[in-house]
Amino acid sequence: MRQYTILLADDEDTLRKNLAEVLDAEGFDVIACPNGTEALRALKSNSIDAIITDLRMPGVTGMELIGHAQKLAPDAGIIVITAFGEVETAVEAMKSGANDYICKPLIFDELIFRLKRLLNQDKIVKQNKLLRDQVRQKNGTEMIGQSPSMLAIKDAIIRISQTTSNVLICGESGTGKEVLARAIHYGGLTSQAPFVAVNCGGLADSLVESELFGYRRGAFTGANSDHTGYFEAADGGTLFLDEIGNLPLKSQAILLRAIEQRAITRVGDNRLRPVTIRIIAATNRELEKAIEAEHFREDLFFRLNVIRLTVPPLRERKEDIPLLVKHFSDKYEHELNTQCPGFTPEALEALANHPWRGNVRELENVVERAIIFCNDRPIERQDLGFAMRPSSSTPSSGCQELRAATHAFERQHILKVLNQMMHNKMATAESLGIGLSSLYRKMEELDIPRDRHHTPPLSQTV
Repeated sequence: MRQYTILLADDEDTLRKNLAEVLDAEGFDVIACPNGTEALRALKSNSIDAIITDLRMPGVTGMELIGHAQKLAPDAGIIVITAFGEVETAVEAMKSGANDYICKPLIFDELIFRLKRLLNQDKIVKQNKLLRDQVRQKNGTEMIGQSPSMLAIKDAIIRISQTTSNVLICGESGTGKEVLARAIHYGGLTSQAPFVAVNCGGLADSLVESELFGYRRGAFTGANSDHTGYFEAADGGTLFLDEIGNLPLKSQAILLRAIEQRAITRVGDNRLRPVTIRIIAATNRELEKAIEAEHFREDLFFRLNVIRLTVPPLRERKEDIPLLVKHFSDKYEHELNTQCPGFTPEALEALANHPWRGNVRELENVVERAIIFCNDRPIERQDLGFAMRPSSSTPSSGCQELRAATHAFERQHILKVLNQMMHNKMATAESLGIGLSSLYRKMEELDIPRDRHHTPPLSQTV
């Protein structure tokens, strides 16, 4: 299976043809050009992974070709061929953007070794950049809790981490499904490999394929350079597909094919690129019911549901609340550079008895807010926000009317912005000044369909 496309530019016919044959035998796709002008034309119309070029050529010189490559294919590695005794020129080429040089007469085995090393280094650099971005996130992989259900999940994580099998994580929003996914990834075989998280609900239907698999320059309007997709970025590691139940059926078919083939094809390209990844998918939906309703593919479900974990809601493991409160208190005391003497018994009782519809995410928000306003004193019940609400289960008619009016206004406003943004969830969230996950929670709370085709007109929303 051919993985890389090499652009070869040299005006010596025999050398060019022999080298092209050697590269082809090594499994590379080769575009061989007899001069710099044709090489530049090929560079503009193809996705190039590496360039091997002579410096002295008629028309566009090798040095000029390097300059064009910096703009047209900035990720492509470059090896220059130079005559013996012209090392200074080769060094100048490296200052201009070349990665390596080799002198004539060529030793093909040496050139192939340097080319493979260059391509491997490029892959390592990309992965290291991704890993550096994840260093601070790695510290947030600890599963907090000593309830029987959490102890069972921790035991499962230890076992799963020693495999690369696909995992399906189920549970309500805010229960910590991504934290669990990161704990699996960083707990064993894949700990030094990339972890790439994708919010499937935030992907526009028309962009799912290009985001997951990448695209080639010129594949569509606005594709000004080659783009690596999430699958390639996660190669060797874990691809976390959050809210997999929100992926459209057409996109599910594309995803299934990639999982089965263990390879992807960038949009605008015809080359299969092998990938080795573990898929961890998460959902707050009951996928079996979605399958019955023909909203989710059964064959994709079986591919993902190799190992299944269900994260219980916080209301079912209330014995974990004190540990979580301590964890979040320590976290925000450090981040906010403040001191919190702790929570009063009344505050802790209120925390223990709260229904936590937003689960661990809601608890974290409550603790963060309380610490911001505690002013170095113990946090009391009234500092929790939700505890200030009337304790009666049947609020007054006035409260009901105000709440209904508030919800109606919020629903009307969100629908208006959704229509303005052509139902682009990410753009809508940015316009409203909230996070994408907050938008989805609001839409669920206000009974706003996620599918634009089922969204009622504004005139029917009040």
